[in-house]
Amino acid sequence: MSKLRVAILGSGNIGTDLLIKIQRSSYLECVLFIGRNLSSPGMAKAISLGVKVSDQSINAIVKDPDCCDLVFDATSAKDAFHHWAILKELGKIVVDMTPAKLGGLSIPAVNLEDSITNQNVNMVTCGGQASIPIAYLIGQTHTDVEYIEVVSSISSRSAGPATRLNLDEYIDTTEEGVRQFSGAKRTKAILNLNPADPCIDMQTTIFAKVKNPDIEGLTKAVKAMVKKINTYVPGYQLLVGPIYENNRIVVMVKAQGLGDYLPKYAGNLDIINCAAIAVAEEYAKKKDTISDQTLNK
Repeated sequence: MSKLRVAILGSGNIGTDLLIKIQRSSYLECVLFIGRNLSSPGMAKAISLGVKVSDQSINAIVKDPDCCDLVFDATSAKDAFHHWAILKELGKIVVDMTPAKLGGLSIPAVNLEDSITNQNVNMVTCGGQASIPIAYLIGQTHTDVEYIEVVSSISSRSAGPATRLNLDEYIDTTEEGVRQFSGAKRTKAILNLNPADPCIDMQTTIFAKVKNPDIEGLTKAVKAMVKKINTYVPGYQLLVGPIYENNRIVVMVKAQGLGDYLPKYAGNLDIINCAAIAVAEEYAKKKDTISDQTLNK
């Protein structure tokens, strides 16, 4: 089976960590690593791995549209709008790592098969990847979900410039994702950047207000979901719950990274990258059966 040719647009922490993960993949081959500065750490890493690089941003693909089949957009939500207008016309599959919310929202443990029917798939946010599988189960095990709140705490050192620039989009996209997958009437997302030293691992707490809570049913479903997520995010762990206290369901999870390019405490970046790799590999596995008519362009 030939590997799916992919390009990474964005040479920051997320893009470089994606590159390391792709190097291990049996289904993906990074044929082009794209940034704006050839002397950046990410570019240096790509060059050391023998990967072709370019400092021409989106123009690198415009000049050579046949260079790849799939593009990981690891830039910013603002830039993603401009990139998608170009990549859509070029017929490229796009896995959007930004919270731009341009394509179908993808949580591999929940809707992987549906995700790959889209030409553009959005990986929501790190908080979304951590919380939405649990929120989805709350919606599946309860008939009337009044409110879900997700609070993620990450090390401030793992929040790079793009993350800080996209905070408004992070909140909006995470809340939309939780609402879409859970069916909750109201949702709220909070992100805390913790400056503690030593750095903390990513932790996400999900609070839900429901009628007639079914803790036993939810607990069984959550344990099964954690095992499913572990197939592509080994560092995802259940810390607390599900429990019912103060008239609300509480579940707390933790995400620790693999330590590929980034420190293990940067689980917030690792979880979204692992999810993106899972989606791209699914495209690769099904590439012979996915036609232009199948993709919702």
